Amino acid sequence: MLNVLGVAIGVSTVDATTGDTPSASSFGIGGGIWLLVANLIGLGVGGYVAARLSGTSDGTDSSLHGLAVWGIAFLISAVLLGNVISGAASTVVQGASSILGGVAQGAGQAVSAAAGPVAQRLDPQQLVDRAQAALRAGGDPAAMTSDQRNAEIASLLTRRVTSGNLPAGDRERLNALVAAEYNLSPQEAQTRLQQVEQQATQTAQQAEQAARQAADAAATAAATAAYWAFAAMLLGAVAAVLGARFGTRTMVAVRRYA
Repeated sequence: MLNVLGVAIGVSTVDATTGDTPSASSFGIGGGIWLLVANLIGLGVGGYVAARLSGTSDGTDSSLHGLAVWGIAFLISAVLLGNVISGAASTVVQGASSILGGVAQGAGQAVSAAAGPVAQRLDPQQLVDRAQAALRAGGDPAAMTSDQRNAEIASLLTRRVTSGNLPAGDRERLNALVAAEYNLSPQEAQTRLQQVEQQATQTAQQAEQAARQAADAAATAAATAAYWAFAAMLLGAVAAVLGARFGTRTMVAVRRYA
């Protein structure tokens, strides 16, 4: 009942018309404090009633009644909120996956932008067809068409990005293709490719760092939430036991006279 009352109070503070609404951080702090206090009050009262109605006058027995109330309350809460927690966890995982996917996609776009026209996205069958045409042309970059050169450049760049490096022969071939395609000297082609590789490496490192930071933030948030949940459960057990102690009946000695 106190939790429902807290939801009602929290929702009543939202004013979408004038925009006079507390911030999300204020909502979170206020909701957490209210939830903790409401649980402590509820468990304390529950422990008191359980011990009082049991009719026991033994402190240990009443404490066990209070702990039973605490255990049952959290068990029921876990069952009722299990689906909600699972749904929230699934949402977090999906959100993290979307973030990491966006980072990876952004890295790929950055690499494509750095590479320029030489990293055109082509259908695999087109790559095969153009590679075969390049073989028929004798493999000389100057004798190949622009599409044939771009197809082989894209293939070599893909291997460079996925494997991390290229053999010396493939690097020389890539330099020759770029030089022929853009009318550059071999030195200029090599410089341009080095710039593209450097930008691609930096983008990959930035994407990896962003993913690590996101994972670290998620782990820190999960650890903090777990610590707070443990503290709340511990305080709840103390409140239930104290309530049960207050609810313990006092044994009064009755003297009978013959």
